[in-house]
Amino acid sequence: MKRFALVGGRVMTDEGLADGLAVEIVDGRIATVTAEDRLSDDVEQRDLDGALLLPGFIDTQVNGGGDVLFNDAPTAETIARIGAAHRRFGTTGFLPTLISDDLAIMEQALSAMAEARAGGVPGVLGAHIEGPFISYRRQGIHESEHFRPLDRTAVELLARDWGGGRVLATLAPEMVDDEAVQQLAAAGVVLAAGHTDASYTRMCSAFAHGFTGVTHLFNAMSPLTSREPGVVGAALESDAWCGIIVDGRHVDPVVLRLALRSHRLDRFVLVSDAMPCVGGNRSGFVLQGKPISVRDGACYDAEGRLAGSDLDMANAVRNAVEMLGLDLATASVMASGAPASFLGLDREIGRIAPGLSADLVLLDDDLKVLETWIAGESDAATRAAASVVSDA
Repeated sequence: MKRFALVGGRVMTDEGLADGLAVEIVDGRIATVTAEDRLSDDVEQRDLDGALLLPGFIDTQVNGGGDVLFNDAPTAETIARIGAAHRRFGTTGFLPTLISDDLAIMEQALSAMAEARAGGVPGVLGAHIEGPFISYRRQGIHESEHFRPLDRTAVELLARDWGGGRVLATLAPEMVDDEAVQQLAAAGVVLAAGHTDASYTRMCSAFAHGFTGVTHLFNAMSPLTSREPGVVGAALESDAWCGIIVDGRHVDPVVLRLALRSHRLDRFVLVSDAMPCVGGNRSGFVLQGKPISVRDGACYDAEGRLAGSDLDMANAVRNAVEMLGLDLATASVMASGAPASFLGLDREIGRIAPGLSADLVLLDDDLKVLETWIAGESDAATRAAASVVSDA
């Protein structure tokens, strides 16, 4: 039995930050959260020296990291490399994300996710299939040559049991029929609207038939206007989980602040939409044959269109506090509790509470990551080794 306790930190509880608490971890799960003076004397203690202890960040949209892109090589090895790159920024749970591609590549990606989970790759919760069942009118950076109908073959592929991993599918509601949507929802597939030109009425119907979320709110979707509320209006009026990219480039912070006033705060989900540059060394990459440049904290194709982001989850949390004026407790929910609930994993991860997996992130006062734990296993040795290499 592996048993230890984290003490001397400021712990993010359901009520906010608290001092004087000990988080006891037994065999990878949180056993107790109790006053430090009530901790048993036989428990090994690790002093956090006043740092901030938060639930580990959960990123539901990770295209790449560590100089690799999931679409380029949908393998378990790629997933492991992406996960290691993002863990440095506090991500302890993630969905490797495949943008619109052929069904054969989708199958490879989902198989790779199942293989990674079976092989013990830390943090892999499932996979996000973003497209190809999306709108030509809102395709963004996606290649339209891959677009196709959500037919029986595609439904069966998405609905298959992929080793217990969660499958999140981003679809355009106007491009799919309600029967297929209901079949996917019944099979446990998490459905989000994205890259869609759906009307308000169609979006409301999609929510009624099984959609529960919206992928990168405001981006690549019909907007809120004076006479047609669009996908944005339907999402903000509903109880849907809304993914938001808080990098100051995908959506103006003023627009996001207005959205925060119109919707439940615990239904916003911080996502990175990260590309290979996050945790990597390259200033550019190729996405489905298109050269993408990374400059000024964002990714662009030759025509100036946004192509994912250069954002990590630690910066997303920091931006939520600094750009959106949120307190750290609310930003923490958006980075951990909300995505866990969106994926139906809130009884396993997303909070610091007894019975949940010990997926944790330690931050300094500037919200820089000091250490992470996934199922109670620290990355301290890995971070120390990386520091030695960096200093050499």
